[in-house]
Amino acid sequence: MMKVRTATIALATALLAACASQPKPLQGEFAPMTPREAADTDRTGLMVRWGGRIVDVEPLPDRTCFEMISTRLSVTGRPYWASDDIGGRFIACRTGFYDPALFETNREVTFTGRIDGYENRRIGEYDYRLPRVAADVVYLWPVRERVDVVTRPAPWPWWGWW
Repeated sequence: MMKVRTATIALATALLAACASQPKPLQGEFAPMTPREAADTDRTGLMVRWGGRIVDVEPLPDRTCFEMISTRLSVTGRPYWASDDIGGRFIACRTGFYDPALFETNREVTFTGRIDGYENRRIGEYDYRLPRVAADVVYLWPVRERVDVVTRPAPWPWWGWW
């Protein structure tokens, strides 16, 4: 009886872990470094998996570049926005055309690739050094829908108060 219960718990745990795994394109070994940390030192050639929200999309003749504001990633590789703690900004470029109508401001994207250089940009009056990633993967996440969970129905006037 105890063995069946233990096996059931182990199976349930394994199934839940499988549900929380990363999509195949985002799996692999990557350096645990934020864009802010990479901007402070020269880390050209480092393999990274970074994600966040789109600030701007620039379609160029041979590639599309994304300016991103980064954040931590969840266990699934999706950007995690539980606080205002961001990991800096970065640019990710990938060969081909990515439509700005789909890849619009504030959409969540995760990239994998190598840091292939740095760009200096101005944000307002501030000079900002951004690491640039030559992206192998551009993973656009579905829009999160806000759902209000009601644990019990609100009291309706015709139910009475007795």
